[in-house]
Order: sequence, then structure tokens, then C-alpha cells
Amino acid sequence: MGTKTIGIREKVYERLKARKRDDESFTDLMDRLLDESKGDWREGFGTLGEDDAAELEELVEQSRERLNEGLATRQQNALEELSDLDDVENDNETA
Repeated sequence: MGTKTIGIREKVYERLKARKRDDESFTDLMDRLLDESKGDWREGFGTLGEDDAAELEELVEQSRERLNEGLATRQQNALEELSDLDDVENDNETA
């Protein structure tokens, strides 16, 4: 069976090394860890902690407020421009 070389950060290596048993290789360790993980790993992928989730919710709310304010301003400007065009057309028709 072939082998592959992968690069991992030093911090991750240290975490793996701490979980590695004396009688197992890193391949055996990763195989064991993968077998121990139950279910589909993607189920919990992207799950945020409470603090991170609260911060994200606040950022989303602020972004929505800015978007709504900008949209309201653009909408008002468009209505004013249309009104001005109607006034010009009406003036041209009565002249």
C-alpha cells in the first residue's frame, strides 16, 4: 500500500502526538480517530459556539440595517427623479 505526505500545522501535530498511543503510528492514530468519530463529520461542520454565534448575529443585523438604509435612500431618490421627470413632461405638454 502506498503512502502520502501531508503538511499540518505544528499545533495540530502536537495535538495528534498527545493522543497517539505508544504502540501506534500516526497512520494508526488517524485511522483510530476516524473510526471513533460517529456519523457524518459534515453534520457539525461550521457549528459556532454561543459567543461566535452571538457576534455573527450582531454583524448580520448591522449589515441588514445598513443595507435597508441604503435601499431606502436609493428608493427615495428614484421616486424623486421619477416625480421630477413627470413634472417636466407635464410642463412640456401644457406649454
